[in-house]
Amino acid sequence: MDSNKEAGSIQIRDLTKVYRLYDKNIDRLKETFHFRKKRYSRDHYALVDINLDIHKGESIGIVGTNGSGKSTLLKLITGVVFPTQGEIRSHGKIAALLELGAGFNMEYTGMENIYLNGTMMGYTEKEMKERIPAIVAFADIGDFIYQPVKSYSSGMFARLAFAVSINVEPDILIVDEALSVGDTKFQVKCIDKMTELRDKGTTILFVTHSVEQIKRFCTRGIWIREGRIVEDGEASHVVDLYENFTKYGQVALEEEEERELPEFRLPKDDSCLAAIQRVRINKNRFRSFEPLEVEVTYDIYDSNMKDLQLGVAIYSKDRKIYVFGPNTNLDKYPLPQEQGRYVVQYRIPKLALMNGDYVIDVGIFNSDGIVNLDYKNSCKSFSVANEYFSEGMVYLEHEWKL
Repeated sequence: MDSNKEAGSIQIRDLTKVYRLYDKNIDRLKETFHFRKKRYSRDHYALVDINLDIHKGESIGIVGTNGSGKSTLLKLITGVVFPTQGEIRSHGKIAALLELGAGFNMEYTGMENIYLNGTMMGYTEKEMKERIPAIVAFADIGDFIYQPVKSYSSGMFARLAFAVSINVEPDILIVDEALSVGDTKFQVKCIDKMTELRDKGTTILFVTHSVEQIKRFCTRGIWIREGRIVEDGEASHVVDLYENFTKYGQVALEEEEERELPEFRLPKDDSCLAAIQRVRINKNRFRSFEPLEVEVTYDIYDSNMKDLQLGVAIYSKDRKIYVFGPNTNLDKYPLPQEQGRYVVQYRIPKLALMNGDYVIDVGIFNSDGIVNLDYKNSCKSFSVANEYFSEGMVYLEHEWKL
């Protein structure tokens, strides 16, 4: 069997979903019956050119701001809505927990809805009877199982819906914010059961605003922004990039086009003693413990320079946290003092920073660092993202002992 088409896999090709938005309800009728086909609506692209291959047994967390297209993607996969263009091929049984009440008849009792959902999944009454004890035990809503679901609280809805979905042996389980309405004990119970299903090979698509759940549970992350996939990769790495964006509003760091350095020449203003000409870093995206290299090109114009020193500082992106700022004087690293152009490399062999966006300042000074000769504020920026292995801003060597 083609591994891409085995039960639990999904192929999505060139998927686009467009909704028509109307300012007034009457505009729908006007547009439908207008003899010249006049448009009273405007197009909203919920998803644009989505291409994905989801393999059996993957646990995928989908992140994005409200309205980014996450729930639309899940509804398209489950067949609740249909694509404007493109195609989705899913293989195997799908169990979905979308908005509360989806797939339930509000007039039916909880027990009747269990059978209804089983029938929709293709199970016979006999097959569902065998699953009833496990479903009732997991839902744990007591005699309410025999009451109409219109009398249920949101938490009871979630309990019953989740209990049904996980006990019909799905090949693909889709969960869209369903756990947020339950209490802590229920969430733990659900995650434990989802872990059991994942370990047995069930494919799981998981949407939640609790990104820590995605870091801990999912093997793969997908970030959707304005209907398009921004990042697709290891779950914690994707979540880190998404969180950086929500803090600083930056999708990705790009290298600026590097200008050609002019030849060294003395300035007309003899009060200028030295100047930074260029700052480079070795990359813009890091993982913790990778080397960070900052290359600084600077010119000295004064023929009697004394006590020149250079410093490199790292700040959080919002500049509220001064992370680290050594200089050549404190490190007792002598720099040339003669007139001319020089290139200095500052290197951190193992960058111990954790998830976040950071900026770099570079400055040159003399007179024991008191006189600022030239200073470049936030001249470079970089991002750090990782697989989930710790929390905080800086990784510190540590040990545990009982």
